[in-house]
Amino acid sequence: MLQPIDPTQPTRPTAYCVPWVVTRRDHTHPIVMNAGREPVDFVKVMRGDAVGGELVDLWGQVLPGETVEICLCDSGDEELVLTIAWFRQHDGLEYVWRFVA
Repeated sequence: MLQPIDPTQPTRPTAYCVPWVVTRRDHTHPIVMNAGREPVDFVKVMRGDAVGGELVDLWGQVLPGETVEICLCDSGDEELVLTIAWFRQHDGLEYVWRFVA
């Protein structure tokens, strides 16, 4: 149901778009790009297919437009779920995004 806008109420924060774009030209080496407008910090990628636990790649800071290749050569799964976690400089919160490679 529609409600009138109350000018005395603070505006709601705008949604934050996930900054990642994945290019899958080679299924064993997907390329992840920071398509956002701001750098992201303390980026890590987690894979759950590693023997004996989770494999983690630490990328550090990823600048806008920067690309990083993920090597999945040792993965035997047809569909592998990857998780990317990062922090924004704007608010210091940790964000998490999952996708299937």
